[in-house]
Amino acid sequence: MTNKNCELLHEKLTQDLSYLKLPKIREVYQDTIDMATKKDFSMLQLVSTLFGEETAARKQRAILARLKRAKLPQAKTLDSFDFSFPSRIPKQKILRLFDCDFVSGNHNAVFFGPSGTGKTHLMSALGYTAIQKGISVRFARVVDMINDLSSAQANGTLARAIRSYIKPSILLCDELGYLPVDKQGADLFFQVVSARYEQGSIIITTNRPFKDWGTLFNADNTVATAMIDRLMHHGEVFVFRGKSYRMKDKNPENHS
Repeated sequence: MTNKNCELLHEKLTQDLSYLKLPKIREVYQDTIDMATKKDFSMLQLVSTLFGEETAARKQRAILARLKRAKLPQAKTLDSFDFSFPSRIPKQKILRLFDCDFVSGNHNAVFFGPSGTGKTHLMSALGYTAIQKGISVRFARVVDMINDLSSAQANGTLARAIRSYIKPSILLCDELGYLPVDKQGADLFFQVVSARYEQGSIIITTNRPFKDWGTLFNADNTVATAMIDRLMHHGEVFVFRGKSYRMKDKNPENHS
């Protein structure tokens, strides 16, 4: 690429970049032109390099935006999960989830097991992986979701609040069963599950087997049965067994 061509391109970019929404090109174009001159790039190579930078930057901005909207509790990855600790875990089935093929079929998953066996870690890691693949995600503890919906119902904004839990392709519902759910909460949670039925995927972590869900939802077996029916029509249960990972380094004598 000749110096004259570089000068002409520099002049053109200087005039146009202030009008175009190409912030990454505006940031790197001078250094890229200098590099192109040294390496004798063709005009096509230069343009390709510049727009490659812009495309990569836009993808990264999109990922950061999806991460912000997802409200994941903390950064967790599949690589950082210790599959050797739970005494029983369906590793291969879980690994297949990380392909995210289940999203296209609006399939669901329930991670069932005691506290500390890695359910939330894997749920968060799955959410992060999905975001990297361009899939929209929303994370919420079940109690926080119900509180949010209850407040929205009192304020007359329930429809809008429910839409915020319906819109993402994957809804991650954490810690179902750790706190009791009253009738209003059960009804609100069921509305979300029902609205997402065959419209979007749900991943739930719980320490309670299905047979206890009637008691969990204020002794309402009708709501519990209807919810399980919708979740499991296109869903699967993943059973986790073992002691809490958080307690693995504690002296058992201190907990006798």
